Parts: sequence; structure tokens; C-alpha cells
Amino acid sequence: MTQRTIHFEEKQYLGLNHYSLLRSMVLALFCFVAYFVTENRENNAELLFFGGVAFMVISLLSMFIKHLHTRVYDTCIELDGLWTMRKVKIDLSTIVAIQKIPYSNYIMNTPVYNLHRNGSIYFYTSGRSAIKVTDKDGMNYIIGTQKQEEFLRILNSLIKK
Repeated sequence: MTQRTIHFEEKQYLGLNHYSLLRSMVLALFCFVAYFVTENRENNAELLFFGGVAFMVISLLSMFIKHLHTRVYDTCIELDGLWTMRKVKIDLSTIVAIQKIPYSNYIMNTPVYNLHRNGSIYFYTSGRSAIKVTDKDGMNYIIGTQKQEEFLRILNSLIKK
């Protein structure tokens, strides 16, 4: 078996997304406030406190869950998601256009993997930047990245070969 050369690699983790962090912190804060506002802290009020702690622990653990793993080889871009998700491979020989784009105008975006919408396929975990790859069939792949300049430079160098 031949060993393939990795030209670019990026791992993005689910818990490092602003949307995920904000959502779990708001839920934890709600539980803590409800706990301290409750006057008679009997058995049920303690559930609110432990619920807040649970949201914080889950938020912390989600920082270690890999959501999107992007690799660029000599012949393809490989996108790998969570455990049960299929790998997506984009053949470099079919790419006709590459460009830098902002991922979205919104401040918080939900992480997505292989989301088909409006003639494009989205791969995103966090950040504001993305690379738009268009293939011969006119399919657009929007790949969110934290390393936009490096990703674009490597793709352009491999496409021109």
C-alpha cells in the first residue's frame, strides 16, 4: 500500500464553537439562578444545581470531540466527521474554481457536516472564514476553516500541477 502525502490538515472541535459554548453556558446560568432564587431548597431545588454543573461538564467534554477533520492529499480533499459520518472526498482533478469567502454574516452558526442547501454542500464547525470549491458538475463545497490562507495556497498549488 502506498503512503499518501498530507499537504494540509486541520482538526476542528465541536465544543470550541461559539454557538455551543453560549448555549450551554446560558442553560447552566439559568439552572444556577433558578437554584439560588428558590426559597425552600429541598430535593427538587438541588436538581437545578446539579443540572447546571452537568451542562458545564458536558460543555467542557465537548471541547475534546472532533467534529471536522480536513486533509488535503495529492489527489483529493478528504473531509471526515464524527464517528458515524461518512468521509467525503473531493477529487482535485474535478475542481474548476477555488475562492476565499466569509462563511456567514451571522455571529453564531450551527456546526454542520455534509449539509446540502441551495446547490451547495456545507462543512462547518466554527470561525468566520471558508473556502468555496466548485467542481466540474457545478457543485459548490463550502468548507469552514481556521486556516483560510494556508488552505487556499495549498489548494492552488496542487491544482496548478
